[in-house]
Amino acid sequence: HLGVSRGATRTSAPLRPLRRAVMRYSQASTQVLAMFAAVFPAQMGASLRINAARRLRRVNVSPLIRCGLSMQAVPAENSFDFFVIGGGSGGVSCARRAAQWGARVAVVERARMGGTCVNVGCVPKKVMYNAATLNELMHEANEFGFSGVDPKLDWAELKRRRDKYVLRLNGIYERNLDNSDVTVIEGDAKLEGNGKVRVGDQVYSAPNILIAVGGKPAELDIPGKELLSTSDDFFDLEEQPGKVAVIGAGYIAVEMAGIFNGLGSDTSLFVRGSRPLRKFEEFIVDRLMAEMERTGLKLKTGLGDDPLVALEKDDKGKITMKFQSGKSEGGYDFILSAVGRVPVTDTLQLDKAGVEMDKKGYIVVDEFQNTAAKGVYALGDAAGKIELTPMAIAAGRRLSDRLFGGVEGSKADYESVPTVIFSHPPIGTIGLTEKEAREAYGDDNVRVYTSNFVNLYYGTYDIAPNDKPKSTLKLVCVGEEERVVGLHCIGMGSDELLQGFGVAMKMGATKKDLDACVAIHPTAAEELVTLPPWGLKKVPEPKVTQKA
Repeated sequence: HLGVSRGATRTSAPLRPLRRAVMRYSQASTQVLAMFAAVFPAQMGASLRINAARRLRRVNVSPLIRCGLSMQAVPAENSFDFFVIGGGSGGVSCARRAAQWGARVAVVERARMGGTCVNVGCVPKKVMYNAATLNELMHEANEFGFSGVDPKLDWAELKRRRDKYVLRLNGIYERNLDNSDVTVIEGDAKLEGNGKVRVGDQVYSAPNILIAVGGKPAELDIPGKELLSTSDDFFDLEEQPGKVAVIGAGYIAVEMAGIFNGLGSDTSLFVRGSRPLRKFEEFIVDRLMAEMERTGLKLKTGLGDDPLVALEKDDKGKITMKFQSGKSEGGYDFILSAVGRVPVTDTLQLDKAGVEMDKKGYIVVDEFQNTAAKGVYALGDAAGKIELTPMAIAAGRRLSDRLFGGVEGSKADYESVPTVIFSHPPIGTIGLTEKEAREAYGDDNVRVYTSNFVNLYYGTYDIAPNDKPKSTLKLVCVGEEERVVGLHCIGMGSDELLQGFGVAMKMGATKKDLDACVAIHPTAAEELVTLPPWGLKKVPEPKVTQKA
């Protein structure tokens, strides 16, 4: 087994000498190589060689011979068909798909495998969201007749279990790459141009290079900024802070504030304008703000008019926020800044390869993930278009299908991408907001259906009906056929119900199609297939039948 050192390849190393030996000394492989050398020129591209390997599969040629034929006959140790910079979900998915097509692939990663999503994003965030949700439910157990339920959170134990799970996922990512015969390189990559990448003191070459380095939290540049924490730092907390401030109006800020509040911390959310989630459906955000007030999460608006200018820490370790107007708010144990994210492209030497960036530092790509540099591609948070893990995965697989699978025109579809915000309660959204639909199609061509209801879960709650948590839905339709172009929901179960309706929308579903589906009762999802006037375009008018 070959040793592992930083900057060295580590995946499938024991198999490569065997494969090369077969290629050099196997009589069968020599004959096959000679045959292909006569048919194709020596400089044939990766896709031709891979197509040749696929043809060999059909005639049951040895897998070891096929593997050699899909690359160069005796590949240089540092030469690959595809070199992926970034071991996050997008990069790994793209790399594995390329390897499935027969490409010789390497992935370079400078931190833990899995990227933001696995380590400091979707996965550990959902663990904390689940814990906060469970805490809320346990505190309301008396509404179902349970007594004596007095939960106490052991933050350190929750962190230990969460970190153990994340570590397991890191290992799964590594094993998946190993099983896919993808070489993993540890280190910081820098583009050298002309199809070359430097990692430490090693230079690697590939005709196809993917940049999938992801992003990182943006920072506020104010005095005392060292007292600010980010969503990354949240996962390093060893104990639960008593009083928390979250700065930001986007989904990360909303999710973090909801988690802290749900777990019992005294939480305030500071936003620039008059509301969070400014780009989301207003009808849904109105309900979110009402739920924040109901659950005690304090929403502080107007930070844009009176910006934060400094932070100070007293001798008791408490942090005070100072604003431009002279006002201050103090006593905070933890202040989390979630004012946006920026791509991690600063160390890549993009200019050396001719890769262009926009004013925000995102890599400029076309619909096929091509950058301005030939043979260099980018996707995910580094490219800044719909910064969601499943979107990066889809874009990566489509790219590999086009580059190595011969699938002409293969590209990701960035239209009507379903999104869930794990707020309290969760939000599900796909497609256009009502405002966007009216701007795109005109008021006369847009019809909107809405519903506000109390989930049956809260039926036993011994409180006034108007005080019970509400679920809210909005369906945005266009044209005479009432094609669904937007679907937005908030409330218990919104995260899980959205996926199926997202499929229906991608297939061009209309309001009539939704009405044609018999409801599953009692569920939250049934509201979307029973929106009045069910089965009709307008409310029926009474008809008077006269006697003869």
